This record gives sequence, C-alpha cells and structure tokens, in this order.
Amino acid sequence: MKDYFKTYNTEPTFKDVDTLKKFLTSRGKIVSTEKSGLSAKNQRKLAEQIKYARYLGLLPYTSYQKEKLSSSEEDAE
Repeated sequence: MKDYFKTYNTEPTFKDVDTLKKFLTSRGKIVSTEKSGLSAKNQRKLAEQIKYARYLGLLPYTSYQKEKLSSSEEDAE
C-alpha cells in the first residue's frame, strides 16, 4: 500500500475529518504504520492531527462514546 498523502500530494490536517477517519479503526484507535502504508513522517503528522481533532471535538476519542450516547437516547424514549 502506498503513502496516501504522498499519492494525493497533501498533508494531514485536522480540518479534513473524513480523511482522518480512514486511518481510525472501528473502535477509534489510530491505525499502525504497517496497515496504513504511510511513511514514518506522515504517520507522525497524522497522529498529531488526529489528536488535535479529538481535542477540538471533531473526532471522538473512542467508539464507546457514540454507542453510549445512542443507547441513552433510546432509553429516554
């Protein structure tokens, strides 16, 4: 697998949440370098931008938060 950001001539940014989601597992963990195919430099940038997006509330820290919110909404009905 080739480096996604080198292929599209871009850099990871916290503003592009859809692209960042491609590098998260279903549980919300950051995918390893071996699975993502990114260079070490881009993997470090990606991790930094994902963490910043989480801090800003653009991405959840875990999938548990989303599951917990949806189940509590169903209980309220």
